Amino acid sequence: MTPLQPNPPQCALHLHRELDRIWGRPRGLRGVLVSVNHSELGLRFMVAAFIFFAIAGCLAMLIRAQLATPAGAFLDTALYNQFFTMHGSLMMFLFAIPMLEGLGMYLLPKMLGSRDLAFPRLSALGWWCYLFGGLIILSALVAGIAPDGGWFMYTPLSSKTYSPGVNADVWLLGVTFVEISALAAAIEITVTILRMRAPGMKLTEMPLFAWYMLGTSAMMLVGFPPLILASVLLEIERAFNWPFFDVMRGGDPLLWQHLFWLFGHPEVYIIFLPAAGAISTILPVMCRTTIMGYGAIVAAVLGLVFLSFGLWVHHMFTVGIPHMALAFFSAASALVAVPTAVQIFAWIGTMWQGRPRMRLPMLHLMGFFSTFVMGGLTGVMLAIVPFNWQAHDTAFVTAHLHYVLIGGFVFPMMAAAVYWMPLFTGRQAIKGLGPMAFWLILIGFHGTFFIMHLTGLLGMPRRIDVYPDNPEWIWPNLVSSFFGFVMAAGFTLFALDLLLQLLFGPKAGRDPWQAESLEWAMPMPAPSYNIASLPLPGQGALQLARGEGLLPGAPRQRRETLVVDAISGAPRHIAILPGNSALPILTAAVIAGFVLLMLAGLYALALFGLIAIAAMLWQWHRFMGSAVDEGMVSVAPRLSLPVNPGVQDGLARTGLTCLLIANGTLFACFLFAIGFLSVIAPNWPAPESGLATIPVAALAAVLILALIAASGLARIRLAAGVVVALPVILLGLGATGGLALLLDDPTRHARDALRAAGLGYVALHCGISGLLALLCLVQRRDGRIVPGRISAWPVWRIWQDYTLATALILTLLIAAQEVLT
Repeated sequence: MTPLQPNPPQCALHLHRELDRIWGRPRGLRGVLVSVNHSELGLRFMVAAFIFFAIAGCLAMLIRAQLATPAGAFLDTALYNQFFTMHGSLMMFLFAIPMLEGLGMYLLPKMLGSRDLAFPRLSALGWWCYLFGGLIILSALVAGIAPDGGWFMYTPLSSKTYSPGVNADVWLLGVTFVEISALAAAIEITVTILRMRAPGMKLTEMPLFAWYMLGTSAMMLVGFPPLILASVLLEIERAFNWPFFDVMRGGDPLLWQHLFWLFGHPEVYIIFLPAAGAISTILPVMCRTTIMGYGAIVAAVLGLVFLSFGLWVHHMFTVGIPHMALAFFSAASALVAVPTAVQIFAWIGTMWQGRPRMRLPMLHLMGFFSTFVMGGLTGVMLAIVPFNWQAHDTAFVTAHLHYVLIGGFVFPMMAAAVYWMPLFTGRQAIKGLGPMAFWLILIGFHGTFFIMHLTGLLGMPRRIDVYPDNPEWIWPNLVSSFFGFVMAAGFTLFALDLLLQLLFGPKAGRDPWQAESLEWAMPMPAPSYNIASLPLPGQGALQLARGEGLLPGAPRQRRETLVVDAISGAPRHIAILPGNSALPILTAAVIAGFVLLMLAGLYALALFGLIAIAAMLWQWHRFMGSAVDEGMVSVAPRLSLPVNPGVQDGLARTGLTCLLIANGTLFACFLFAIGFLSVIAPNWPAPESGLATIPVAALAAVLILALIAASGLARIRLAAGVVVALPVILLGLGATGGLALLLDDPTRHARDALRAAGLGYVALHCGISGLLALLCLVQRRDGRIVPGRISAWPVWRIWQDYTLATALILTLLIAAQEVLT
């Protein structure tokens, strides 16, 4: 690659005014509602996550007050069940994941030298879905109808028979609503890291935090779909009596456990990896050296990502797993300690080669080391099957979980908050409260949970609100409750310290920690556009502020940033990002309305809600593409690049690839569900089917072949191919509806329910394919798809191919079932 040349210097104040006008948002409430800026949205995520953390902490204190004495009368059983379920759900789904999303959204563009994330409106949609979903869940708590079956919602306890109220539906629909935010963030982060780095920044030159977030986002794309599928299937069973988990009709409650823990165990590492990325960023600065073992740490991260998906049965050792499988998953659970240990030793080596400064972030990192290592050791103990059988569902497991999550996530996040607070607020810390808060939290935490290991080993089960008057249980519980309130006092002081810094802290100078990394090469607090010009290797803050990097200012009065090659970092084209928009909040509000209609049991109206969601999403296309041929645009001396509507390998294509990875994972889990129930579940084989196999298979084959022909024609002549594809898609939707009428009653047996669900999956994808084909025609009419400007065309083609593949697989599967049975 030819070395990139800097631009001539310009007036920094002029560049700032020009960029702030383009990248800023309107003042007042309207600006809050329409903003799509990654810095603002990232801070909102983090603040909201901390509020949910505080609420979950208050619920934990109520739980500890109840358990302080054997026959505690503080809470009745029903309320206690709601509180411990909400405590876990808030911590896992509304605190931990959104906190790491917010930190990544805020920091990554700054660390990578970009002006924003890849899809700003998607970021905003994720924020509003998170906020509305969280408010729905919290409103249920206030109304006394909160989930009460545990944050893991095991069946059959969460089925309609044993949980007839709306409590379980709140969890299933509310958490699934929130997961839209998680998947949106995963797509954003993956595409941003791969395609929006500083020009010339290779993958091997990225900050370690970016590597950690890339691993995290990849895990989210693969880890969250199993939970979404499980939640959808259970909600369908509760709403329409389709027996996916009903043993008497061919279902199996263990299917829920498999799908849930396919998400649940990787989530532990999803939570840990961003915290570890913060450690790898902060620790060298506190030790005044460079990180030891960059390559080894990257390899360990990739190893953790791979191994984390082979451990889910670790949580199911007591359900009757075959011995061979027990041995395999036990070994895998112990093996995951290896890449974790690589990182620990790299951090210890970094401290050894440097000169640590015991500043407040370093104190929190010491809290991490002293806590997380103990949690890892108890994790290895639980990986041993005989010990797991003894400790399963006791307070020992509760202690282990909190040592891993608080030690591995909360302490590093507190260090990150203190470290990056000058960047967030432009103010330095006020000395005094920070160390006191740290020691209260550390002492309170170990006083609460260290002794809980002993309580569990003495046989006390978890998830109980009263316990026998056994002397060996009374004092450990009382001690845990006392220190729980000490820890709560520490978190209160920590929050107060941050608030005082925000309100009264002295102004921070640039790079107060002498970190010399890219996120500190900008004014504080960071402006809406991050940097006045995109950095070249070796450029400092002054050169970037004067516009000596690439794309200085906003000469074309629009939001521009560079897109690079995913591997080499070579500049490829200019991306034009959308400005402030009300579409994200309106779309999220429509989705929230659909969720509320489902909760109310108004399923017929909920169908209109789906139509409203499709209509709202259709409005998003207005920004896509351009009817003007701009040619090549200059970004630096001797470097001109095309604008994104005229390129094949645009951001939309990369984002769609990420979406289809998640979608394909969900489909693979659905196929796993079919195979699991067919082979393992009782009451199989299913009753004889009345489906006319040969005519149905023939019709499906004709439609699939017609769509394949239309897709092939569209590659040669776009308009002709799309015109042919649209009626075939509509015919396919009609045939899917007709086939649904021919199927056996889905409430009869799990096989019939799975077939109906599979048809619904295909119909949904056909409908989306039809909308994308129609969008191609609209853009063709408007002049946004012509030779050289392709816009939505690659998106439709890839989606169409995926839809055809899944339809073919399901057709063959149904035909095989009919032939073999």
